[in-house]
Amino acid sequence: MNIDELMVLDIKDRANEAYKKIHEVNDKLNAVITFIDDDGKRKEGKLAGIPVALKDNISTKGIRTTAASDILDNYIPVYDAAIVTKLKEAGAKFVAKASMDELAMGGTNRTANIGPCLNPYDDTRITGGSSGGSAALVAAGIVPLAIGSDTGDSVRKPAAYCGIVGVKPSYGRISRYGIIPYASSLDHVGYFTTNVKDAALALEVLAGRDDKDMTSSFAPVENYSEILNSDVKDKKILVFGNVYDALNDEVIKDRFDKVVEGLKERGATIKVVHFDDDLMKCLFPTYFIIANAEATANHSNLDGVRFGHRVDGTSMEEIMTNTRTRGFSSFIKKRFVIGSYSLFEENQERLLKKAQRVRRLIVEEVLKELKEADGLLAPAAGTIAPKLDNTSTDELSDEYLIGENHMVIGNFAGLPSITLPMGYKDEMPIGINLTCNAFKEADMFDIAQAIENITGCKDMIKEVA
Repeated sequence: MNIDELMVLDIKDRANEAYKKIHEVNDKLNAVITFIDDDGKRKEGKLAGIPVALKDNISTKGIRTTAASDILDNYIPVYDAAIVTKLKEAGAKFVAKASMDELAMGGTNRTANIGPCLNPYDDTRITGGSSGGSAALVAAGIVPLAIGSDTGDSVRKPAAYCGIVGVKPSYGRISRYGIIPYASSLDHVGYFTTNVKDAALALEVLAGRDDKDMTSSFAPVENYSEILNSDVKDKKILVFGNVYDALNDEVIKDRFDKVVEGLKERGATIKVVHFDDDLMKCLFPTYFIIANAEATANHSNLDGVRFGHRVDGTSMEEIMTNTRTRGFSSFIKKRFVIGSYSLFEENQERLLKKAQRVRRLIVEEVLKELKEADGLLAPAAGTIAPKLDNTSTDELSDEYLIGENHMVIGNFAGLPSITLPMGYKDEMPIGINLTCNAFKEADMFDIAQAIENITGCKDMIKEVA
């Protein structure tokens, strides 16, 4: 059920089915780290009684929050994240802390310490990550709203693979207070729903200034769901030519072409744009250097001394070494080695600072075109969700460097971005992505609803038996 359908039920019944179902099917999804039996009193807000899942990097007072890492396996926060407070004030009921890639580093949800999260459409395939657990719970019809975080495409790529709506709003639109960080200049709170109207409503609840997060914006929060209008007449929409050209899957390109034609028929002006190809090939390496450097700094406090799991030793140094050695997976250790290398004083100029300059050039290149348009459109992913054991990706190909990493532009520039389903291939969902100008979420939702009307892909769920 979506939010509107649940609101018809008595408030006491709105979360009952989710409580029951999440226990019944989790052994087939492996999407939950901690179940929440939320019997707290709630106000009659916009989400009164609505069941919500939270990614396990979101602090919940008195409820274990592990970020899917052994080093935080016993961590119980003493405060709620700002968005948890907002959701409670809106009346939402929490049912689970959802699986994720360890410390939100990854795009597959295969690195969680509880094992990989499984796609509801095919349990031999990934959900995408790092917010894969949240995506799976929405795609399986268990909750109509789940919260994630997005540092590169960690909400929007799982949305594509799982056939749902995934939103990353503008940088600062939603407070990050109480979110275990990955890379501070790139991190955004994001979320999943099954339709655009619910996505607009969710942002009304989640958005707003928070003095505990100095990066949060003072920009007023609009009543996005009430002003939602799918009229795209006179809208100028850019098609991301570099991405389209980089992809090889003709079915995905055909579905995308049909959406573009549908927008034209509704009066939108379409322009294909090609950005500097060398800059586009730098998307992933630029992200990789910046994100890992910032993550290394952010997670220096995970040392077994301040909080979290501790492994004993004969000295403070040995405690820290033992804790980090056993507490992090090899995947995370690799990222920290790369991040530390970039932070060495002798390497900062040729690696980290160079990556920051390239990031600026990419942002300037995109904003130059986007400032004269209402949105930038591209296939969200070049394939359906890969198999769990897939190791055949050519990470030097344009299809990977550009086609699979273009959504990081939204993080580089802090732009609002939404992925929504546009059809199927081989009974697996495929997605389309729209990125708009900063704090133009209202425009983003309007165009997205037009796309939803064109595709008919609304409230898609795959129930797990």
